Amino acid sequence: MKSVIPHAKRLIVKIGSSLLTDNGKGLDHAAIARWAAQIAQLRSLGKEIILVSSGAIAEGMLRLGFDKRPADIHKLQACAAVGQMGLIQIYESSFRAYHIHTAQVLLTHADLSDRERYLNARSTLLELLHMGVIPIINENDTVVTDEIQFGDNDTLGALVANLVEAHALIILTDQEGLFNADPRKNPEAELIRYARAGDPELEKMAGGAGSEIGRGGMLTKVLAAKRAARSGAHTVIAWGKLENVLVRLAAGEMIGSQLEAPSGHLQAKKQWMIDHLQTAGKVFLDTGAVQKVLKDGKSLLPIGVTEIRGDFRRGEVIACFDESGREIARGLSNYSSSDAQRILRHNSSEIADILGYHGAPELIHRDNLVLL
Repeated sequence: MKSVIPHAKRLIVKIGSSLLTDNGKGLDHAAIARWAAQIAQLRSLGKEIILVSSGAIAEGMLRLGFDKRPADIHKLQACAAVGQMGLIQIYESSFRAYHIHTAQVLLTHADLSDRERYLNARSTLLELLHMGVIPIINENDTVVTDEIQFGDNDTLGALVANLVEAHALIILTDQEGLFNADPRKNPEAELIRYARAGDPELEKMAGGAGSEIGRGGMLTKVLAAKRAARSGAHTVIAWGKLENVLVRLAAGEMIGSQLEAPSGHLQAKKQWMIDHLQTAGKVFLDTGAVQKVLKDGKSLLPIGVTEIRGDFRRGEVIACFDESGREIARGLSNYSSSDAQRILRHNSSEIADILGYHGAPELIHRDNLVLL
C-alpha cells in the first residue's frame, strides 16, 4: 500500500492543539517553527498547502492566567480572541524565514452555509494559493458558541477540503492513527493502516474526546474523513510528533491511517448542500415519496410530505426525513415554510388555487436534491 500524498497537489493540513502547545504552557514556538520548515519543503515540491490550526484557546489561557480550560463560554471566547493574536504572530515569523507569506482566515460554519459567502470564501482561498500564500484557517471562536465546546477543527478541515476541492486532508494528532480499540485502555489494540472513508465500522472503532487542551476525539476525525471523501479528498490521520511526518508522507511513506475516498465526487452545488451542519428546516416524507426520491430519482412533490418543521425561506437548504426519523436527503426548497405548510399533502395541480400564484410543481426539484 502506498501513500496518497505524493500525488496530491492541494493539501489541507490540520494540526491539533496538543502538537502546538507545550503541555498547557501556551504555544510551543519551536514546534511551530518545525511545522513551518516541513510545509516549506512541501511547497518546494509544488504542493499547495492550506493550514487549519488549533491552539488559539490554549495560548489565550496562558496569557489570561487560566490553569485549566474554562467552562464558561464567554471566557473561552475571550481566550480565543487573545490567543489568536499570538498564534498568527508566531506563524507569520516562522514562515517569514522561508520567504513565504501567510494569511489569516477565520471561518464559521455559517460562512459556509450561505451560498454567496461560500463562493466568496472559495474564491479568496484559491486566489491566495495562486499567489503562493499559505492560508492559516481557524474557526472564528469569538463569535460561535457550540463549536468551541466540541473542538471541531477536524470538521472545519474537511469543510475546507470540500470548499477548495483539495486532493487530501492530513489530520495530525497525538495518536499514531486510528486503532480498532482505544490503545490507552487496550494494549492489544491494532493500528488500522488502510480503510475506506465512510465505512460505518470506523465510527464504531473511534473513541471519545481527546486531551484537556483540545476537545477533538478520534470520532471527529473519522467523520471528517467521511465528509472530505464526498468531494474526492483522501484523509491521512497520523502522529504529529513523528519526525518530519509531512515530508515523509509526501515521499510516499505509509504513516498512520489512510482513509481513501471513493473514486467519484459530488458536484459542487450538491457538496455545498451536504456540507450544511445545520439546515433551515425539516420535512418528513411518506413511504411513497421516500421510494420515489431514493429509488426512482424523482423530485419531491408536496403530496408526499407529511410534516414540516422550522422557519425557512424559498431557496434555503432543508433536510428530508423518512417516517422513522432518518435523514435521507437535502435540497433547496422552492417554497417558504409558510407556503409549504399550505400545500403539503396536496397535488401539484392544486398549488395555484391554494397559494394564489403559479409556483413550481415540486417542493424540491431533483436537480437541487442530494441523497445521503
